[in-house]
Amino acid sequence: MNNELTGKAVVPAQHRGELPPGFHDMLDDLKPIVRGAHVRAQLKVNTEMLQMYWQIGRTILERQGGEKWGTKVVDRIATELRTEFPNQRGFSRSNLHYMQQMARTWPDPIVQQAVGQLPWGHITTLMDKCKTRFELDFYAQHAVHHGWSRDRLTAHIRSGLHLAQGAAANNFDVTIPEQSEAATQIFEDPYRLEFTQLSDTAAERELEDALTNRIIQFLTELGFGFAFVGRQYPLTVGDTEFRIDLLFYHFRLHRFVVVELKTTKAHPSHLGQLSFYVTAVDRLLRDPERDDRTLGILIAESQDATTVEFALQSQNQPLAVSTYAGLPPGVRELMPTTDDLCRLAHEVLHGGAGTG
Repeated sequence: MNNELTGKAVVPAQHRGELPPGFHDMLDDLKPIVRGAHVRAQLKVNTEMLQMYWQIGRTILERQGGEKWGTKVVDRIATELRTEFPNQRGFSRSNLHYMQQMARTWPDPIVQQAVGQLPWGHITTLMDKCKTRFELDFYAQHAVHHGWSRDRLTAHIRSGLHLAQGAAANNFDVTIPEQSEAATQIFEDPYRLEFTQLSDTAAERELEDALTNRIIQFLTELGFGFAFVGRQYPLTVGDTEFRIDLLFYHFRLHRFVVVELKTTKAHPSHLGQLSFYVTAVDRLLRDPERDDRTLGILIAESQDATTVEFALQSQNQPLAVSTYAGLPPGVRELMPTTDDLCRLAHEVLHGGAGTG
């Protein structure tokens, strides 16, 4: 092709080594396609491996039941499989026992269940640490839903999340009966707040500071669906400004959630204050066409069940009461202070001078 003015040949941009318009936009479109294919391929490999493990475990169980095989036979199977497939990992003696345990625990095809979407390491953790089928299914479903790492899964099992979730005292069955079950499940009792490193004598502002300074950990403890809106969130009612300790929005339930913190025992007056804040959020922040009624939760140092029950029944706003577990008494005092750590760092940098 020639330039009409000069008569010289015009070389297309791509032939001159230049990139055509829209090239980088096209790359941006291609990259997610490749990443998505990689993820799907990894999931498919994991699914096929779990299906194979489950079938191996079931086959061994069936032969053991019919022919009374002992553990030495399983050891020999492990040896033979490793010899036949030297480049494939996973055929150790212990893994074969896990495969049998998996087939025994989940007799239906594994890939049709939530646990079938987890990595093998998560599944062995579940089988090692969970005592009942309810616990196995609870943690498998939550691990899939929340995308927990293996360490996070282990931490939740150790903390007894299946006992805490949905255990917070509340009045939802009366105030929001149609959504009572869903609302109940987003609150726990107790909340595990050891990461704050606070003692049992911490002030409320110290607890609030610790939670907001470690908001990602606190959101993880609260569970899936919570989005942080603000701390000491200001609301003007009449001619007075009030401040909410912590305000969240639950994007799955489409509700604001007011959190009030008390480092003392829960008291009926605390619920009166919380109810006022919930009403204010409903009137001033909630969009009636988009949001359901605001929920309030009081997280206190301790509670008396009967007092809390009576106090909840006297309120017409949907409220819950929970407690928190921090460091055991005396532990905070034994932890090194900032000065201790600075002094230790100085001694290390200077070759242990002054340590005697």
